[in-house]
Amino acid sequence: MVQAHAVSESGPVRKNNEDSLAIEADLQLFVVADGVGGHSAGEVASRLAVEALVGFVRRSTEDIDITWPYGIDPDLSLDGNRLRTAINLANRRVFRAAESHDDYTGMGTTLVGAIVAGSRLSVGSVGDSRLYLLSAGRLSQLTIDDTWAATVLGSNGADPEVARHPMRHVLTNVLGTREQAVVHMLERELTAGDVLLLCSDGLHGVADDGVLEQVLRDETSPQAAAARLVQIALDRGTRDNVTALVVRYEADA
Repeated sequence: MVQAHAVSESGPVRKNNEDSLAIEADLQLFVVADGVGGHSAGEVASRLAVEALVGFVRRSTEDIDITWPYGIDPDLSLDGNRLRTAINLANRRVFRAAESHDDYTGMGTTLVGAIVAGSRLSVGSVGDSRLYLLSAGRLSQLTIDDTWAATVLGSNGADPEVARHPMRHVLTNVLGTREQAVVHMLERELTAGDVLLLCSDGLHGVADDGVLEQVLRDETSPQAAAARLVQIALDRGTRDNVTALVVRYEADA
């Protein structure tokens, strides 16, 4: 059994909220995407990606004869493969939309998605939208950032020199800018009381792991945790859209 809630704000600088999200309770599917590109194209990219991802997960759950165009990874569960294929289809959807409209040229989006099936967690990500896990009171980042700092320097930005580098936040991999995207996948078991946080960089860019951990430990309600996290980002002067999606897992009876 899971409980989930999300809060998303445009923030004090951006006119549009280019973050998109989905909570599909019946599928136990959770998604956060952060669009990039001018002329509101980032907003379009994130929305198209989330729609495509949710659409395939739903269709493949309801129709066993559906085509899986990106093959099967034997190292992943059925839901892991479902999520991996859905993210690749999301990339194709955004890429084709960008090719078809001049105003959308170069648009893309980061994305992190999760499926909870029983106690099994499947996670897929592209870009720097993150998934954190709070388990036994300790927070860990499960996803990999596709940023210059992480890719070139192997650092998450904690090093002071990296934190000041002008290219530290430059994305090296997003959905929609190439025909093929690199999709990072992982799976693990959950235990009762575990909490997931899916978020855009408008949150984790201004709130460090210690702050995130404290809020998720203090607030047992996903609604309260998501609202508090977004407010912290706003209070700390985030200049980006900010989204927090909090999922609390309890073992089935």
